[in-house]
Amino acid sequence: MEPPAIIVIPCYNEATRLQVSKFKTFSCAKPAIRFLFVNDGSTDRTGLVLEGLHQEDHQHFAICHLAQNRGKAEAVRQGLLRAFAASPAYVGYWDADLATPLNTLGAFCELLNVRPDLEMVFGARVQMLGRVIERRALRHYLGRVFATVASLILGLHIYDTQCGAKLFRASPAMQALFQEPFATRWLVDIEILARLIQARRGTNLPQAEDIIYEFPLLEWRDVAGSKVKAGDFAKGLCGLARIYWQYFI
Repeated sequence: MEPPAIIVIPCYNEATRLQVSKFKTFSCAKPAIRFLFVNDGSTDRTGLVLEGLHQEDHQHFAICHLAQNRGKAEAVRQGLLRAFAASPAYVGYWDADLATPLNTLGAFCELLNVRPDLEMVFGARVQMLGRVIERRALRHYLGRVFATVASLILGLHIYDTQCGAKLFRASPAMQALFQEPFATRWLVDIEILARLIQARRGTNLPQAEDIIYEFPLLEWRDVAGSKVKAGDFAKGLCGLARIYWQYFI
């Protein structure tokens, strides 16, 4: 029997992009993995699409509706708190557009199965021979600059902070990272790391670099219709400054 896992899928106006058939197919193949969709105040038919999915298979597809749009960080936080409450072995979150294919979840779970020293597995979009990483050039280069600045602020040699594919061991220590609202609306990935570093600084607990595994993805595709635009780069840098001030000053 595979250890149970709950994966949070934050959704905002995803009615035309949500690949319902892929979620259904995956759930048939991997019944131990369940999904919790967080409808983040969508104004399109996202809620109806998710309700239909839930009615068809309420065991594998749950929904959390937020009355107002709160941003990815709060959608992820609300979803993960509900996921932790169900006491699975692992929890995580995944981008709704499935830029990272769902079958990658199996490899993430297997890593946590065989490596008890690990507490987090993060997807990393690394363009190498034998891998299919399709990303628009502008987003790639802006992303590399952003990731470098984030790494310097965190003091952590992490390659890709922003990939929307992450899995955590469902321990009390991990759950504690999500108890309070995040300071930014979108930089949840970086704030999780900042909170982890802050919580373990000066303790005998394993440090961030000892418990995180970056998994080079075999496949990742930039799906049309992303909410992230090039103009958000400056906002992201401001968010990094806020994180630095809150957690490291």
